[in-house]
Amino acid sequence: MAEKKVKIVDMVYPNYSIGEDEEGKKYRFKGGITGQEVIIHAGRKKAGYIKAKLMEIVEKSPLEINNFCENPNACSNCKFQNLEYSKELELKEKMISNLYKKIGWEKSIKLNPSPIIENYRNKMEYTFGDSYKGGPLVLGNHTIGKFYELTEYGGCQIAHPDFEVIREYTQNFFRERGFDFFHKTTHKGDLKYYVIRYSFYQKTFMLNLVTPTTEKLTQDILDEYISGFENIKIEGKIASFYHTVSDSIAAAIKPDKITKVWGEDHLTEKINGLIFNISPFSFFQPNPKGAENLYNKALELAGDINQKTVYDLYCGTGTISQIFAKKASKVIGVEIIEEAVEKARQNAEINGLSNLDFRANDVLAEIDNLTDNPDVVVLDPPRSGIHHDAIRKICKMEADKIVYISCNPETQVADLKVFTENGYTIEEIECFDQFPRTMHVEALVLMTRE
Repeated sequence: MAEKKVKIVDMVYPNYSIGEDEEGKKYRFKGGITGQEVIIHAGRKKAGYIKAKLMEIVEKSPLEINNFCENPNACSNCKFQNLEYSKELELKEKMISNLYKKIGWEKSIKLNPSPIIENYRNKMEYTFGDSYKGGPLVLGNHTIGKFYELTEYGGCQIAHPDFEVIREYTQNFFRERGFDFFHKTTHKGDLKYYVIRYSFYQKTFMLNLVTPTTEKLTQDILDEYISGFENIKIEGKIASFYHTVSDSIAAAIKPDKITKVWGEDHLTEKINGLIFNISPFSFFQPNPKGAENLYNKALELAGDINQKTVYDLYCGTGTISQIFAKKASKVIGVEIIEEAVEKARQNAEINGLSNLDFRANDVLAEIDNLTDNPDVVVLDPPRSGIHHDAIRKICKMEADKIVYISCNPETQVADLKVFTENGYTIEEIECFDQFPRTMHVEALVLMTRE
């Protein structure tokens, strides 16, 4: 079907818009904000709407009254950048409420605002490419409606201003030396991704250059690159620089080899008075200030855990485990990534916590090895949610309470249906805006055994 101009009349969590043309036909597509007029490419008919792809935003929404972002209609990251924050929360709260109605939850859902809405992120992942075919090397983000083309960030508001200085220096350094990006069609090129991590506690940066195996990127080039920061003015300090080799053709970082080129092994962050060391690929909440509110609410929902046993499944580097261990008698954390488990053990030792037992295994498999009867189970799975066989095993533990934290309410809704079918009742749902200016939120659910 041809391209059409439509007006967005509604939004569906997490990132879908409902557009309507002059004939009253409805189209569903990713991206956009209520009130925008956009160009879409219409596709197949579905029940009640036509599937489409957003190609271009031609007129902004009446809701877009700010001008915080230089690329609001090009960069695909922050769709709410130019809205008043109160309006952003209102739109998200409506979409979230509609989502949980699918499982019969009719009560209102509170969306807690982030304590900070600018410069809140501690991690940004950029892609090497170009902004048009044959153009100069760009380090940026994918452009709305485009598969290959990138948009340079330029003054992004969700991360510290130093991120932009480092990004621009990196882009220019490799552009001036004739490096090419890794082409998805030919599988040739020198550069893939660039990851910057930041510690609010230390005010330091960890840099990670991701490439395929390439002879062009010599040790001399890497040394020259890191030495160049002596002439770059930033508020923070560069703590470490890593080079990661990833030969996978997938559109994701799958490290084959990680080499520390210069500096410290890790960054250090502080949450709820606890110290956490963060390695290049450790998971850590991208909004630490907001994470404190989220974790404190999770602890509150768990109730009195003094002299009680807690299971923290999908524990990552043990952030939640250690916060709960300050009050519980015993906490057992399970995580499939061995590096994360090792880091969790190190962090527990740093914080002087001896009532923790971290295990490296898949949750579905490790449940069979857990012999303690948990009073509380805490769940914080990846975006894909929990394997439903694992849910059934968790339910058979008969914990009094389950506290389920999710960065993907869509998969959480599907999981909650299985929990309720296996003897648990949803008592409370509350959300946290961990990702201001984007479409995402963090959801927190308390369940009790019937």
